[in-house]
Amino acid sequence: MPLHHPKHRHHDDDFLPYRRSDDEAKPRRPYTPTFAPSSPGSANRLLVLFAATCLILAAASFAFAVTVSRNRPPPPQPPPAVAFRCGPAEDSLRSFLASSSPGRNYSAGDREKVLAVVGVHTEHGSAARRAALRATWFPPNPEGIVSLEHGTGLTFRFVSGRPKDKQKMEDLQKEADMHHDFLFIDADEDTKPPQKMLAFFKAAYHMFDAEFYVKADDDIYLRPDRLAALLAKERPQHRTYVGCMKKGPVVNDPNMKWYESSWELLGNEYFVHASGSLYALSSEVVEAIASAKSESLRMFDYEDVTVGAWMLTMNVKHEDTRAMCDTACTPTSIAVWDKKCSGSCNITDKIKQLHNTTLCSKSPTLPPEVEEEE
Repeated sequence: MPLHHPKHRHHDDDFLPYRRSDDEAKPRRPYTPTFAPSSPGSANRLLVLFAATCLILAAASFAFAVTVSRNRPPPPQPPPAVAFRCGPAEDSLRSFLASSSPGRNYSAGDREKVLAVVGVHTEHGSAARRAALRATWFPPNPEGIVSLEHGTGLTFRFVSGRPKDKQKMEDLQKEADMHHDFLFIDADEDTKPPQKMLAFFKAAYHMFDAEFYVKADDDIYLRPDRLAALLAKERPQHRTYVGCMKKGPVVNDPNMKWYESSWELLGNEYFVHASGSLYALSSEVVEAIASAKSESLRMFDYEDVTVGAWMLTMNVKHEDTRAMCDTACTPTSIAVWDKKCSGSCNITDKIKQLHNTTLCSKSPTLPPEVEEEE
């Protein structure tokens, strides 16, 4: 007979090690709460609430984007274009005549027909030279410029870039408003001479339909009547380069005056080119220069060399005229200037002295023997 009932656990089992049942030994799944299925009305309300939330977020995002775009600083501007680009030049004489003579057409878009436009290149610090020229051979007022143009076919302007310094520009503008004889080119006054020369040719060609375009310095004594007679001559070659032709050694020492930084392109001696104090280019030549892309033109350190280099690329006639560079007045001199005087004498006094000489200012346009032959 058994000592205890089989359904009763022996009391010693309470002290045995813990034993899991088969179900307890199986790995358990993570706990996932369950919800009672919601009604269709509740689901619709949730969808509407979700859509409204999305619309609000989208509207807020759009408003923020608009605000940021309005407050965004402007994009950085590109650096200013190079000074020798062709741009808004200003002819103070044409502006004056347009305002004072409403009956005549001085539209800025019209190219005025002349024999030659003579640009006397100057700068802010040369006011005394300009005054000396106006007191001698350069017409002192608009009426004089127009009168000389009618008599010779030449029209004259002082050519200048625009200084960056505000006070300097105001000084030049005040002088231009007084005399109305400036052509301001689209170049800074500190721009290198070859680049300023290119800006002058582009502006002059745009404004004037001339047979010749003349560059002159503000330290010469000029006979406009003789210059007109020279340029009016018949020439078989339409592409003409007129001036005092010269050549000389290329300076490759940076410590010496007239050093040329591109000397290795030139060799030991310069090619033949006109002196920079006074020279003339015919219309076809300037048309080619004015239509060329600025960056395609070789620029040397000096303006006369640079222009001479451009002439080598064209089929031009080099016309050597020594009367354009006389050192003293003669019966045939067109321009008088002495390069030895530069820096060693007072240019303004020199010009006035020449003008007071009968041979310089009062001699006939052509020598008597030439007039008799004609």
